[in-house]
Amino acid sequence: MRGPRVASPAVEARFHKEMVGLYDRFADLGFRPVLLRRFVLLNGGVAAAKELVFKPGTTGLERLLDAGKVELSMEALMLRPEYQPLFSELELKEATQRLANATRSRSRGRLQAQPTQPK
Repeated sequence: MRGPRVASPAVEARFHKEMVGLYDRFADLGFRPVLLRRFVLLNGGVAAAKELVFKPGTTGLERLLDAGKVELSMEALMLRPEYQPLFSELELKEATQRLANATRSRSRGRLQAQPTQPK
């Protein structure tokens, strides 16, 4: 596996700013991930994403799925073409899988069995 591709400091700074901005977007949806915001501020957006993408339940993805706003997730942010050079292939693969798995498990979880009508 290759490591992260070369990205400019300006791209890294924009990613960091967007990671900090996730807190405000989440707050607009009714929850405030204070620990996520603090982790990003202490470690930087890229370093935080690199670590959090491998820790389940740390990015608010399930809440975003419930709100129908998966495009606001950290994982979706990582996968935007302009930010992909900041991450390794493994990190991007994990972000892709998290989005796919969460969506798949949530859609299955929403199915409800309906009682059959007596004949």
